[in-house]
Amino acid sequence: MDEHDQTRKPFKLRSQRWFDDPADPGMTALYCERQLNFGMTFDELQSGRPIIGISQTGSDIAPCNRHHTILAQRIKEGIRDAGGVPLEFPVHPIQETLKRPTAALDRNLQYLSLVEVLHGYPLDGVVLTIGCDKTPGAGLMAAATLNIPALAFSGGPMLDGWHKGRLVGSGTVVWEARRMLAAGEIDYRQFMEMVAASSTSWGHCSTMGTALSMNSLVEAVGMSLTGCAAIPGPHRERAQMAYWSGRRIVEMVRENLTPSRIMTPKAFENAVAVASAIGASSNCPPHMIAIARHMGVEHSLEDWQRIGADIPLLVDCQPAGRFLGEAFHRAGGVPAVMRELLEAGRLHGDVMTATGKTVAENLAAIPLSPDREVIRAYARPMKEQAGYLVLTGNLFDNAVIKVSVIDAEFRQRFLSDDPDVFEGKVAVFEGPEDYHARIEDPALGIDEKTVLVIRNCGPVGYPGSAEVVNMQPPAALIKAGIKALPTMGDGRQSGTSGSPSILNVSPEAAVGGGLALLRHGDRIRIDLKTRRVDVLIPEEDLAARRAAWVPPVLQNKTPWEEIYRNSVGQLGNGACLEAATLYLNILETRGESRHNH
Repeated sequence: MDEHDQTRKPFKLRSQRWFDDPADPGMTALYCERQLNFGMTFDELQSGRPIIGISQTGSDIAPCNRHHTILAQRIKEGIRDAGGVPLEFPVHPIQETLKRPTAALDRNLQYLSLVEVLHGYPLDGVVLTIGCDKTPGAGLMAAATLNIPALAFSGGPMLDGWHKGRLVGSGTVVWEARRMLAAGEIDYRQFMEMVAASSTSWGHCSTMGTALSMNSLVEAVGMSLTGCAAIPGPHRERAQMAYWSGRRIVEMVRENLTPSRIMTPKAFENAVAVASAIGASSNCPPHMIAIARHMGVEHSLEDWQRIGADIPLLVDCQPAGRFLGEAFHRAGGVPAVMRELLEAGRLHGDVMTATGKTVAENLAAIPLSPDREVIRAYARPMKEQAGYLVLTGNLFDNAVIKVSVIDAEFRQRFLSDDPDVFEGKVAVFEGPEDYHARIEDPALGIDEKTVLVIRNCGPVGYPGSAEVVNMQPPAALIKAGIKALPTMGDGRQSGTSGSPSILNVSPEAAVGGGLALLRHGDRIRIDLKTRRVDVLIPEEDLAARRAAWVPPVLQNKTPWEEIYRNSVGQLGNGACLEAATLYLNILETRGESRHNH
């Protein structure tokens, strides 16, 4: 252990090493005096009250989380009423819809900034304000790395959107509007108005996109209070949950209830079961794998196949269903879904949660959903076996497809001749710019038997892994009634998209993955029964292409892009900064930092 390690000092609370060390009055005075200059008192800092951080993810450029700037006040009031002292601090912003080249680039940056704050400042516990879809991952990754008491508080979905008397979900409506625009059914102004109709209030996406999915899985893995995930942002219960979260984190510090006691292998298995049951975003596996790696828990894509593939779809929520966040909340939200799964024997009831109680104890008083249209009974689901398939083949080590969004029309058109098998030629695009430039080119010969492939869009290639795989067909096919084609790529797609794409292909083309070897017109075979995707060319031809492959020249626009590209792993392994995954439980294994003067 480092001779300067402050954890060697035998104080009850971590913050006392900063604020109340009589053996080192010089440093104690230095740490205290600037906290006093905005009105804090010695009594607050030195009376043994837990110092609780509030990670503020809301800002004017992060509108999905902006209401946390208001809700933080209720968190503070809860902390104070429970005997703690709150310290709010900002973290690097993430806003999915605003950030270029992709918000995924910044999940690891927000993680790093949180680790530095949680390690380098006198915090005994932390409330992680989460919402927009990369913030749950970043927050839990950081909490896992530090392993100090931490509680996630969600911002909740927006209120339901309506357009011409019909529910329109944030994000999901974009894909429908794009098809209508391409088909000439609406013009530019109508397109803008249709999409904007889905954004009704503060909060994150109202669909079961990545935001609502990930906030639901944070609750499922035990890191937020029961019922926290789905309360709409403007509802009074959201501010009440903020208050109770503030109170609870103080209790967690006193109980020393750390993430390692909550985020166990069984807890991650519970999250997989919930993900399948709610029709969660295909972006969830990389985020949950990343959290587990920073927690030091073995959890892989194969767990998503093993546990989740045969779980039925219980929640009728867009994009896999019809309803939105408000209906999901009124029907009981995540607790009602977990109750169904627990009754069916598909959850571990003995897992500890942030409430200080087990999953089974939390759900004991939770009634079955009163709305069987929105949350179905386990025995009468929307779809059987609606989880995720983990695919492999001669083009990649792994990829995922979200089974719950394979609708009857798509299955009939592409998967019925030989059930769950499709063969077709590929149209290959080098990225979204190439796709948009050439998708309408008749020389490509794109027809109803074409698989649209996009590459160089992964963590290294884009950089960050872009949500671009859900490509729509050429306008001529859309007008002919073909609304979707099979798509595949080494990037991701928005969780709000209903496209049954083959996603997160790892390794990606930019590092020599098999997609880099595909040529326009190659035939591929997609077999969901054997979980394989293969290009149908002789192995010696594929080997020759591999030998001739030249890595692309990647242009970094910022210092962070270069650092990220040189450090990031693949989506199949969580797209973590690989060196960072070696830093586990760092307060115990590496200790506190030395004094600053």
